[in-house]
Amino acid sequence: VEALDAAGADTVYEFGAGSGALAAQLLGALGGRVKRYAIVDLSGTLRQRQAQRLAAWAGTVQWLDELPDTLLGVVVGNEVLDAMPVQLLHWDGAQWLERGVVAHGDTLAFADRPTALRPPVDGPFVPGTVTEIHPQAEAFIRTLAARLTRGAAFFIDYGFPEAEYYHPQRSAGTLMCHRAHQSDDRPLDDLGRKDITAHVNFTGLALAGQDAGLDVLGYTSQAHFLFNCGLAELLASADLRERAMAQKLVNEHEMGELFKAIAFGRGVALDPLGFSEGDRMHTL
Repeated sequence: VEALDAAGADTVYEFGAGSGALAAQLLGALGGRVKRYAIVDLSGTLRQRQAQRLAAWAGTVQWLDELPDTLLGVVVGNEVLDAMPVQLLHWDGAQWLERGVVAHGDTLAFADRPTALRPPVDGPFVPGTVTEIHPQAEAFIRTLAARLTRGAAFFIDYGFPEAEYYHPQRSAGTLMCHRAHQSDDRPLDDLGRKDITAHVNFTGLALAGQDAGLDVLGYTSQAHFLFNCGLAELLASADLRERAMAQKLVNEHEMGELFKAIAFGRGVALDPLGFSEGDRMHTL
């Protein structure tokens, strides 16, 4: 609501709306303040699920097949940046190699080749280190900057600032696969049947946005973001099940610390409530 008011807008854009659960909660909470809720999602299967879940707001919700030429309003992305492709780099102790995939008959395997690509920090790196760089996610932020005429964008995802992301002790990188509530680090197994993700380098996103003309409005942990936005007050009237679910969102050993929130703005005078305490922009 703060961001919509600051932008003088009534449209929310959500990227990668998944099951539609977040959209339903936002629409229910925002009520008539939102006249248009635009979902950018390329999955036809998910679109059907979203339509069913959001049937009560059929006159407000619309689906877009591509990014609009101009955006005026508020952009929301929950766990969308971690799903964008990354490039894998391997440090063998003497040079950087880019990791790719080769086919031997019906068998796929990783293979490395020398590259001019580098992580955005100088190290030191332990020989054998495998890590990621995020050109596509950063390009997405630059594209968003080019099309956001006035408004704000909020992204929530798991990740670290640059110094933590490329810490020497994180020598195995962050690439992970998820399927049926189980995780592994073997992306070439069961191709097409698992989600492949990597943590977000929030420093890279912040710099990409800033260089493209966006203001970085805030960066903090998910726990701080939710408490700043009034979670404690909501829990006062919550039942036991809701309180247990909330603990997963804010506890440090659950999602409260690993997940972060970052906000960008253009053409708005906005100091978002979600970053009023515990802002960590200085760590980027």
